[in-house]
Amino acid sequence: MDRRGFLHVCGAGAAAWAIPRWGLGADAGAPKPNIVLIMADDLGYECLGCNGGTSYRTPHLDRLAAGGTRFAHAYCTPLCSPTRNLLMTGRYNFRNYRGWGILDPKEVTFGHLLRGAGYATCVSGKWQLCRFDQPENADHPRTAGFDESCVWTWRFKGKKPSRYWSPSIWQNGSLREGLDGKYGPDIHCDFVLDFIERHRSKPFFAYYPMNLVHAPFLRTPHSKEGGRGAGSKGGGYFADMVAYADHCVGRVVATLERLGLRERTLVLFTGDNGTPRGVRSKMGETDVPGGKGKMTDTGCHVPFIASWPGTVPAARACEDLLDFSDVFPTLAELAGAPLPKDVMIDGRSFAPQLRGETGTPRDWVYIQLDKKRAVRDRRWKLHADGRFFDMAADPFEHKPIQPDAATEEAAAARTRLQAVLASLH
Repeated sequence: MDRRGFLHVCGAGAAAWAIPRWGLGADAGAPKPNIVLIMADDLGYECLGCNGGTSYRTPHLDRLAAGGTRFAHAYCTPLCSPTRNLLMTGRYNFRNYRGWGILDPKEVTFGHLLRGAGYATCVSGKWQLCRFDQPENADHPRTAGFDESCVWTWRFKGKKPSRYWSPSIWQNGSLREGLDGKYGPDIHCDFVLDFIERHRSKPFFAYYPMNLVHAPFLRTPHSKEGGRGAGSKGGGYFADMVAYADHCVGRVVATLERLGLRERTLVLFTGDNGTPRGVRSKMGETDVPGGKGKMTDTGCHVPFIASWPGTVPAARACEDLLDFSDVFPTLAELAGAPLPKDVMIDGRSFAPQLRGETGTPRDWVYIQLDKKRAVRDRRWKLHADGRFFDMAADPFEHKPIQPDAATEEAAAARTRLQAVLASLH
């Protein structure tokens, strides 16, 4: 694959669209689907074989994509905490982000949304939206809309506890005991599987934000004793961790199949930001550097797979733009849940695309990290500092297009995207 083939497909976007306030609802006669939303930590677009990645073993994810729809243009923020706020609320960070590791308690999350629509709700994995050593946060996931929780917290008693071996896990309001020598990702996956089995007779929503594959790059239960794991430069056991994340996805799918729930369940898989810097991966002959924390596409372009046998078309690559704010209204539409009143929702539902319909694809996506901002369509990308790129020709953003050197098409795209940036504040 050459540089032009990495991450992007040519095609200019249409004009910026006004954010609508529409009523969403599923067909009153249709049963509500179960929903499992899996989000890996620090797993960029280039890591999956179904996306053209060649460095890692992802057979379960590749099969999930083969049996469903792969969104080729899904974008989030370049770091995990702001991405979680964006994903869970459908609102851009300039509206709701209060600081690292904080979820504003006034925000309505997709947990609230689906619990209000009659779903059993759980979250298991990385939370990083509060500090559990503060008494008022003891039951924070429940107040954020989740009936049950099994989560790792990024700070506890002034320290950053282990997320992998002998992990510190906060479960349903208290610190879990007896985890010495246990592997954290197994604890989180087991919790999700148990939740699914216990709630198989009613609609359920399992939010599974994995701890994998975030640093430190430690051995997994499948790693060879004494080995360092095959894979990318600078990654240590990173390749083994990607394989183990894939294994956990396989366990979820196998459980749904065993319980006869597969055709009643939408499984979504994505990542929270790009691959860590220092990790280098391959897409064919293209060397892809990890871009976590950067406003380049290697920092914010992530895999996104939707699988729902009998509903989501199989073996399809959807080229529509997808913004993480879109997940909130999409889940609302599928669950027949009304959007919260008097709240600006930035997302646009892609439920029609899940059904193989045209829908109303967005013309641009917005990316923010603190004061850094950018907007892009499928071809062009404009940063708030004025840097402008043709992403089809320059996917790693090495040479900004100067205004006096722009073609007529590029100049028109810059003007269009500048208007979008000006409208978002």
